[in-house]
This record gives sequence, structure tokens and C-alpha cells, in this order.
Amino acid sequence: MTNINMGTVGLIILAVVVVVAIWLVGIYNGLIKFKNRTDEAWSDIDVQLKRRYDLIPNLVNTVKGYASHESETFEKVTEARTKAMSAQGAQEKGEAENMLSQTLKSIFALAEAYPELKANENFLKLQDELSDTENKIQAARRFYNGNVRDFNTKIQVFPTNMVAGMLGFKKYEFFEAGEEEKKNVKVEF
Repeated sequence: MTNINMGTVGLIILAVVVVVAIWLVGIYNGLIKFKNRTDEAWSDIDVQLKRRYDLIPNLVNTVKGYASHESETFEKVTEARTKAMSAQGAQEKGEAENMLSQTLKSIFALAEAYPELKANENFLKLQDELSDTENKIQAARRFYNGNVRDFNTKIQVFPTNMVAGMLGFKKYEFFEAGEEEKKNVKVEF
């Protein structure tokens, strides 16, 4: 009878170990799935930002043809583009992108002072493409932030938080709007 009890106890212990191992594998795979989705969402933002970076030199060159004496504005845009391209991490990237957006607004403000530029087909096409790209960047940011929310929630809830902590999973940062973007827009007639 002792042999039967020892065999049964051994099988119970083995079954518990197998169930725990399957549970841990399930949690780990779920964490990896959420992490990969979040990384993919960040990559989507990068793709759209690269598109915007590629459009900016064309826009600057088009505007230069009409407003060559506005070199300070062009320098600010170029500097902001360079900073944005070299920024790392969601927070730094967000700040640099917000600065770039502000400097791009100054380029479009120049068009108001130059009617020939405002009517230039190339300028209008670039303006439309940049506007479309900005919309895609906003959509990619929302998608990324949704994935960050899901991943961060996943690693914070019990019992997944214990496994995530042991395996070194870290929270992602949200891609947030800068202070300039949060201000109310002043409309004057």
C-alpha cells in the first residue's frame, strides 16, 4: 500500500508541475505577443515619421524658391528635423516631433505672405502630402498608445505581474502630445 501511495503522490506532484509549467508558458507567450504588438505599433510610427522626414526637404526647397530671405525659418525646420530623426524613446521622440510640428507651421505661415507660393502646384501637393502624413502619424500614435495600454495592463495585473517581474518585462512609455499641442488654438477673425 505504501508503494501505491508513493506512486500516486509522485503522479500528483508531476501533474501539478506540468500544469504550472503550462500556465507559465501561457503567460510568457501572452506577454511576448503583447510586447511584439507594441513594438510593431512603434514601427508604424517610425514609418510615418520617415515619410514626413523625406517630404520636409522638398517642402523647404519649394518655399526657398519664393522666400529665400527667410533663412532663419528654414534653419529652424532643418534643425528640428535633425533632432527628431535622432531622438530615442517615446518621450524624447514625442518632444522632438512636437518641436518639428511647430516649426512646420511656420513654413505654412510663410505661404500666406507669398501668394505665388500659395498657388504653386508643387507646394500645394507637398502640403497635402504632409497633411495626410500628419493624420497617419496621429493614427499610428493612437494605435501605439492602445497597445502600450494593453501591454502595461497585462504586466501589472495579478498573477501575470509576478511572472513579468521575474522575466524582466518593463512598462512602455506612451507617445504623448507636447505642451504646445495641448494649448487652445486661438482663432481670430
